[in-house]
Amino acid sequence: MDALARIESSLADAVLSAEASGAPPRLAAAMRHAVFPKGARIRPRLTLAVAAACGDDQPRLASAAAAAIELLHCASLVHDDLPCFDDADMRRGRPSVHRAFGEPLAVLAGDGLIVLAFQTVARAGCGAPERLGPVINAIGDGVGVPFGIVAGQAWECEPRADLSEYQRQKTGALFAAASVAGAAAAGVADAEAWRLLGDRLGEAFQVADDLRDAVEDEASIGKPVGRDKALGRPSAVLQLGLDGAVARLKTLANAAVEAIPACPGRTLLRAAMLEEVGRLLPRKLATA
Repeated sequence: MDALARIESSLADAVLSAEASGAPPRLAAAMRHAVFPKGARIRPRLTLAVAAACGDDQPRLASAAAAAIELLHCASLVHDDLPCFDDADMRRGRPSVHRAFGEPLAVLAGDGLIVLAFQTVARAGCGAPERLGPVINAIGDGVGVPFGIVAGQAWECEPRADLSEYQRQKTGALFAAASVAGAAAAGVADAEAWRLLGDRLGEAFQVADDLRDAVEDEASIGKPVGRDKALGRPSAVLQLGLDGAVARLKTLANAAVEAIPACPGRTLLRAAMLEEVGRLLPRKLATA
């Protein structure tokens, strides 16, 4: 089974558990709406790519870790779209969860997805219980405080924010969690050595997102654009200008590739990473 098939299968099993008989059906529907149809699944693909490069001798745990990362990402999007933050009508080309199901169920669906992520990992840990703690710790660090995506979102509520710290926490933290969790699931003793890869890649993706927000249109990316400027949020484009943001993106992408630690599958992973980061620059800028 290839990586995407593993991810979709694990996510389908996880969401199905929320649809048990007797559970609130609209809450389950809201959670499914948040997870499917799929996005790019970049973060869980990173988890499985790192696990594969390190041997992937516990594929069930690695797949669960990948699914957990994606569930947490989806939860963050549900909450990010709420009226108290971005007030976004669309996500992935269709109504955001709060537009489709109302604000109360959107809040609960996001909360439910967060818990479901850790339940998914816990259920898969029986085959390698000694790895469960490091995997859960890596994932928890990526979403919580003091430096996870919750902290990253909170910087938008502060009077000022350092752009790099904001982007590393809001986006880079979950990428770092994805890479560390993949290594931990594969039994790497020093899984933390993989953090820099995810950290740099995540920051690069945030800069790319800032660029898309500035130059793309809603139809092409499936969500509202121009929100950074409208909401006064930290943005690489607003702070560095368009050319400066493009240069920053390229620097971070190269740094991510060079940060891959020594491992059995380093050559294949490096090639895959180069292909991935090559797609980060928005199409309008790539063809300009």
